[in-house]
Amino acid sequence: MATIGRVRFPVVLFDLDGTVVDSGGIILASMRHATRSVLGRDIPDEALMAAVGGPGLEAQMLEFGGAEHLEALITTYRAHNEPLHDQLEAFAGMDDVLIALKEQGRKLGLVSAKRRATVELAFAATEIGHLFDVVVGGDEADRQKPAPDTLLLAIERLGERPERAVYVGDSPYDMAAAKSGGLYAIGVTWGGVHDRSRLAEADVIVDSPKELLAAL
Repeated sequence: MATIGRVRFPVVLFDLDGTVVDSGGIILASMRHATRSVLGRDIPDEALMAAVGGPGLEAQMLEFGGAEHLEALITTYRAHNEPLHDQLEAFAGMDDVLIALKEQGRKLGLVSAKRRATVELAFAATEIGHLFDVVVGGDEADRQKPAPDTLLLAIERLGERPERAVYVGDSPYDMAAAKSGGLYAIGVTWGGVHDRSRLAEADVIVDSPKELLAAL
């Protein structure tokens, strides 16, 4: 077993949606529901999901409906989406990755675009929250991904430095945030939200949790 003095990255930060938990389906369902209910029109799925994991729900809904419909879109989305978190599961193999990293003495963090309260809903369903030493939600910093603020906040709370850390995510916003913050960036392809081609900024791209563990 590796020791903390020998591992490549003593600090491993993870995105949540599409990386640790299989949430693409419930996000899309709630995006469709909110935009249809409030705006009365169908927006292509590709457009609905393009900014997931990035600037946050408010910015997404502002783009779809403008300031006039912003509050209604957000309220409708959350009312539909939050109960669906009861269905969430971690991707197969991800709990094994987290446990292995903890056993190696790594410091683990979860950095999500979701509000912290919504992250806790995911933890309640998947029972993986105890494996993270720090959790940062998108409502805990002024700027969201692709800015590095939430990642750097997690590193600060761990008493660590960016050059000792890696961020694992499934979106171009994750990769951009990691690179701009001075972290190593690992892109994962199993989330089903963003195409592999959108992970071009990653230092490495992996296709399975087993490959991820080897890259770390």
